[in-house]
Amino acid sequence: MARVDVIMPQMGESIAEGTIVRWIKKVGDAVDRDEPLFEISTDKVDAEIPAPTAGVLAEIVVQEGQTVAVQTVVARIETEAGAVAAAPPPPPPPAPAPAPAPAPEAPKPAPAPVAAAPAPRPAPAPAVPAAPAPAASPDGEETAEERLRRKSTPLVRRMAADAGVDLTRLEGTGHAGRVTRQDLEQFLERGAAPAAPGVAAAPGRAAVPAAPAPAVVEAWEGDTVEPWSRIRKLTADHMIMSRRVSAHVNSIFEVDYTRVAQLRARRKAEYAARGVNLTFLAFIASAVAQSLRKHPRLNASVSGDNTILRRDVNLGIAVALDWGLIVPVVRHADELNLLGLARGINDLGERARGKKLSPEEVQRGTFTITNPGVFGSVMGMPIINQPQVAILCVGSITKQPAVITLPDGTDTLGIRTKGFLSLSFDHRIVDGSDADRFLADVKAGLEGFPEGAV
Repeated sequence: MARVDVIMPQMGESIAEGTIVRWIKKVGDAVDRDEPLFEISTDKVDAEIPAPTAGVLAEIVVQEGQTVAVQTVVARIETEAGAVAAAPPPPPPPAPAPAPAPAPEAPKPAPAPVAAAPAPRPAPAPAVPAAPAPAASPDGEETAEERLRRKSTPLVRRMAADAGVDLTRLEGTGHAGRVTRQDLEQFLERGAAPAAPGVAAAPGRAAVPAAPAPAVVEAWEGDTVEPWSRIRKLTADHMIMSRRVSAHVNSIFEVDYTRVAQLRARRKAEYAARGVNLTFLAFIASAVAQSLRKHPRLNASVSGDNTILRRDVNLGIAVALDWGLIVPVVRHADELNLLGLARGINDLGERARGKKLSPEEVQRGTFTITNPGVFGSVMGMPIINQPQVAILCVGSITKQPAVITLPDGTDTLGIRTKGFLSLSFDHRIVDGSDADRFLADVKAGLEGFPEGAV
């Protein structure tokens, strides 16, 4: 008999740590190779991790709720010696020049059932932290320590860029000195003294106000306290940051989906026979992808005082989960036909609900579509999914009475399939005329959807 280490996997190049959400197997349980063993949550995606080999789960090292660095041993499987040879070795970390192995981190406690009063914040400190920047290598190249600090999570890097903060000058408390979100937030709050309304930004950038300390609310007798999941915390941070960064403006168009409804009714069974559910969302995604080609300013990002016009059209499709919200991405959506878009949307949604997405499948989106209309919402005003500059909200699609103009010019009442599309856009780079022209093209594309494209 021998024991095989089970490690915290590297779920993407920029992922430094993961949280054990749930152990699917218990100590003493038999496991097969590639059978789901435990569930993790990172700052990109939740996923079930398979067992590296067959055997018996002999030891659980990291408990539920604890967060540890990648490559940390989280459990051990007792197996036959022959099975050890069959099990592949853990992949090496992708960093080109890994730093010396740090001392193991102390496990982080699971969330308390009732929110405790936050520790008092330290007194305001100078804008430049006490920790000096890591020393550069003698030949002037970036050191491994500098790379580790700079290569924090995407959310932290984005927050730092918007606040004009150099991450290499902060003293991080994460793995190998990496700067965590808490480190950055504490630094921003220390840097924003009470007399100053915002954090000083880099030259040419607008000052970003420090986030207020979260309110502490007492739970009353009979109340139920639900600790936030990791994905809920990340969503909250991302939405607050987006509101602080982008100048949100909204525009709303009403769309006549009658032609789309007729096309869908004629072809739905044919698509179903090919294993694809043909939804209104697929038609909308197709019209949006084609319109983004004509309106590149909606398919962009802001970087300092520059606008990045994206070459690729990668549509993020928001998926509501029982434990939060996730936005998987359909890559190169403008190059897909209706069948390809419908299949991609169906596949990503199913795998999101089954926690089967990889980190790469929720990255590099350039425009997002959210569809609360499936729950009956008439319209919404969504928050932009940073670092994008626009998000489209699809309202409920219903049959309604409408005035119809006949070929002879006379009007009559009839029944039409209609719904609202609302667009939230970043007014820093997208003017109202840009947004409305884009929406007008999406509307025209849906109301005159070509039959040959179905």
